[in-house]
Amino acid sequence: MQFSTKITPTYSPKRLAVKLNAKGEQSVVKGHPWVFSNSIVKVNDNAITGDLAIIFSKNKNKLIGLGLYDIKSPIRIKILANKPNTIDESFFKTQIEKAFQKREPLLKTNTNSYRLLFGENDDFPGLIADVYASVLVVKLYSEIWLPYLHQILPHLQTISNVKTVIIRLSRQLQHSKSHNLQDGDVVFGTLENDVIQFVEHGVNFSANVIKGHKTGYFLDHRANRKQVGEWSMHKTVLDVFSYAGGFSVHALYNKASEVTSLDISQQALNIAIENGKLNNYSGIHKTIAGDAFQELQKLIKRKKIYDVVVIDPPSFAKQASEIDLAKKKYAQLAELGEQLTAKNGLLVLASCSSRVSSQAFFDINTRVLKQLQRPFTVVLKTTHDVDHPVSFPEGAYLKCGYYRFQD
Repeated sequence: MQFSTKITPTYSPKRLAVKLNAKGEQSVVKGHPWVFSNSIVKVNDNAITGDLAIIFSKNKNKLIGLGLYDIKSPIRIKILANKPNTIDESFFKTQIEKAFQKREPLLKTNTNSYRLLFGENDDFPGLIADVYASVLVVKLYSEIWLPYLHQILPHLQTISNVKTVIIRLSRQLQHSKSHNLQDGDVVFGTLENDVIQFVEHGVNFSANVIKGHKTGYFLDHRANRKQVGEWSMHKTVLDVFSYAGGFSVHALYNKASEVTSLDISQQALNIAIENGKLNNYSGIHKTIAGDAFQELQKLIKRKKIYDVVVIDPPSFAKQASEIDLAKKKYAQLAELGEQLTAKNGLLVLASCSSRVSSQAFFDINTRVLKQLQRPFTVVLKTTHDVDHPVSFPEGAYLKCGYYRFQD
């Protein structure tokens, strides 16, 4: 079986000699994977996206970093290595093998879905690779990888032992004329159905790998979904911003008596219902379609309470200007969640905004819950699962707090 010719590069990358200012140099030496355009002092005039940037120190002419040049991004160089290396097929194969080894403990559980490459955190900046059973979905966020896909994809396929490889493209790449790829292209094997079934800690799920968000599903909360499920036996559960029902389905699988999935998207709720049906459960699965803030207020007015309340919103701070508003929204959700949590109940609050630090998020939750003067204990604080390793500050985004009320 052969890979599609669509991944054949349309140009051969050049080698660029690059010098940075003192700030940029210090950042690279410390291991940060991004070099911004305003840090570059000297680079070839004919540099184009995908070229290999060889970064030398200003004074000693010593090599301090190797990266890929991205002329269309303010992050002009994305670092691959901080020491002398030959950037070739063998290099990429070794990096993929290292990434796979980090995931091996997860694959010893009853799980066949995982993130094989987590962008910068696995030294593949702007590239994500997720496995769903026998399907690998590679999402590209930068054109830097176009000249190297023919070297990378065969090793991703071999190491993950999948039968099908799909390419997903960021919005920017979908409108680019630098390649022949389409979002959702099957570049290896065949795909009989856009919806792929997979297993997460023994629980059955599905993902639309062609049209679903990101690569089809959100794998990062896997450990939290398992934990919430285990603490939901014979309980009533409210899953807010439920999307495809990750927390809901784990709760049902673990014999929750009633689960309510709340999301603004009716389509997502339909998927949540279908995901639930992939498993045997005896509880009741309800859905509410609507704006989470408004619907939570309605539930409070109706004096509804739940043994377990999970609130896992999308990122509220995609840019620095949104940080203050994001913090207000997190505070509001903590307050609404508390009012819906039963006596001795469990409130689970999560954030995926990288611009709001873990410390800031947990401080907001603690401040709000203390002001409400209802005794509680912090049962657990979690971050990324094993297949989402963090190697630099901006790579850390996920945090989750478990608050048990003591009424």
